[in-house]
Amino acid sequence: MMSNNPKKQVQLSHGGGGKEMNALIHKLFFKAFDNEILSSEEDAAALNLNGPTAFTTDSFTVAPLFFSGGNIGKLAVAGTVNDLAMMAAKPEYLSCSFIIEEGFAIDDLKTIVESMASELAKSGAKVVCGDTKVVPRGCADGIFINTSGVGEIQKQGISVKNIQPGDAIIVSRDIGRHGATILMAREGLTLDSELTSDCATLWPMVESLLNADIPVHAMRDATRGGLAAVLNEWANASDVGITVQESQLPIADEVKGLCELYGFEAFDLANEGTFIIALPKEHAEQALNLIQAHEDGKNAAIVGEVTEAHNGKVILKTPWGSSRYIDLPQGELLPRIC
Repeated sequence: MMSNNPKKQVQLSHGGGGKEMNALIHKLFFKAFDNEILSSEEDAAALNLNGPTAFTTDSFTVAPLFFSGGNIGKLAVAGTVNDLAMMAAKPEYLSCSFIIEEGFAIDDLKTIVESMASELAKSGAKVVCGDTKVVPRGCADGIFINTSGVGEIQKQGISVKNIQPGDAIIVSRDIGRHGATILMAREGLTLDSELTSDCATLWPMVESLLNADIPVHAMRDATRGGLAAVLNEWANASDVGITVQESQLPIADEVKGLCELYGFEAFDLANEGTFIIALPKEHAEQALNLIQAHEDGKNAAIVGEVTEAHNGKVILKTPWGSSRYIDLPQGELLPRIC
């Protein structure tokens, strides 16, 4: 996002280590991410970690930077927080690094940073360190963000290698929204009903499962590659078969329409606020009720089961009684979705 007014643009001097950079950091980043660790301004954040700890990192380059239901900043926080949550780790501390193209609008940067602060509040995590680089025009597409995070693991043993025959498979909401939303934004499509990304922090839903002592075997947010990628990775990692009932897959009508138009499968499209769970089927209804109690989980559904047949494969059962494999998505359906 470029502005015609140089006073309202990010300049190379904002990354030069001098007065302009100091003002940007204190008036924008420190104000939005305010906490004692960050404001101490040491070379590194001094943290207190207790017990088993999860650590993750991700970089975000989505295009367009602003989309229905979110922006690159919200995505950067939710993405890293969700990676921690999938390991049953309570998100605690994040780092945040910006690579900003010269000329980027200050107002847009402020909107992005404020959305990051808002998303952090949903999990209680804090940005405790960071970095800002400004590169010349043409060296980046507006802004790139890297976030890393650490969190205390609340329950151990949740793993892609821990899935058992007889487990039920739950999806936390309707699938394919983020990929379809980015596609719609790029193509300039308009629909009768407004499609929004599912971009959201998953920790509140995960926390409710942990508090209820639900024996979750595996969790994963279905980002790039969507549901198809997660289930194939699980089938291979645990050497089990997985059967999915197509009629049980929650898919919004708008996503179905876009898939028909472009020849995509909704289970191949990316999500940024949807996770998949494998757990003993006798606990599936209780887990489903806990997820559905959250606004983002009201469309959660039990969509399949883990079997001892066709190990390493994912089978889709259609409403007409036929079956076919769900394979790992091939190629890059939609580049730069996150």
